[in-house]
Amino acid sequence: MNIIRPITNADYASLYDIAEESGIGFTSLPVNDTLLHNKIDRAEASFNKAVTQPGNESYLFVMEDTATGEVVGTSGIEAAVGLDDAFYHYHLGKVVHSSRELKVHNTAEILTFCNDYTGVTEICTLFLRERARGGLNGRLLSKVRFLFMMEHRERFSETVIAEMRGVSDDNGKSPFWEWLEEHFFSMDFPTADYLSGIGNKVFIAELMPKYPIYVNLLSQQAQAVIGQVHDKTRPALRLLQEEGFSCRGYVDIFDAGPTVEANLSHVRTAQASRKLPVVIDDQTAAQGQTCYIINTSVKDFRAVATEMTVSEEQQVAVLSRQAAAALNIKEGDAVRFAPVKYSN
Repeated sequence: MNIIRPITNADYASLYDIAEESGIGFTSLPVNDTLLHNKIDRAEASFNKAVTQPGNESYLFVMEDTATGEVVGTSGIEAAVGLDDAFYHYHLGKVVHSSRELKVHNTAEILTFCNDYTGVTEICTLFLRERARGGLNGRLLSKVRFLFMMEHRERFSETVIAEMRGVSDDNGKSPFWEWLEEHFFSMDFPTADYLSGIGNKVFIAELMPKYPIYVNLLSQQAQAVIGQVHDKTRPALRLLQEEGFSCRGYVDIFDAGPTVEANLSHVRTAQASRKLPVVIDDQTAAQGQTCYIINTSVKDFRAVATEMTVSEEQQVAVLSRQAAAALNIKEGDAVRFAPVKYSN
């Protein structure tokens, strides 16, 4: 069985391997010892912190194969972005140039540099190792974050976003960044992406063009990738779209990948979730349906995907002994859960 739990310092070697495997463009996991250690330390502090409103907390989860003890994936939540470091985007909008006298009416797309998402919650750092891809693993890594946020709403903003990796090749060549590099930065995409990932963002404010950029002035290659995602990111984007996320015109300033957003209360998994006390009964649990299930702890958070049954008459969730042990709960404790498959 795979479980999801908070990261600890004992997971450092696994996190480093995941950072290497994730590749260029996966900004939230830079291959840097100091930054990865800091990421773990910050997550441990956040899981142990008493919180009444979202701040600079960072929650990083890992998926562990309980049979082998191997960490096979990560998933994260930033409670409120842009409070300590500036959080930049381009917003894709339109301007109209018209002359009634000349009977000319032209609409042009523009990219405007902004900090519009400051203070919102970001889901991030979702990566599943190649050998673990299959079954419900990817969905479990993604969806448990919505259950966690729903259970602990005081820790998060109502607006939730996700930055999707934009188009770049295996060598880190980004068509969008190439245009910016040529005209403003004189720095290749892997370098800019790495600097941003380690928190060195001063160069962005110093070198980024301050005025809106007319999209039709960009190269054809750069225009073609605005709002498009990396091939490896398509499954993650589909999952979020199923949950109700959509792009409101915001794109990444480096590779022009889309940022998608939703209100937590409208996210499908969060909306469908229920919270009930637990009864442990192997036979009854096995007759139920597969659900994503979390305990209600922060510090000792656990999540699994397994069969369970709901007794509507008794208003209890019936779990197996194995599931209860994986979730680190006993009979009478509460769980929050959502179905893997919906009836409609």
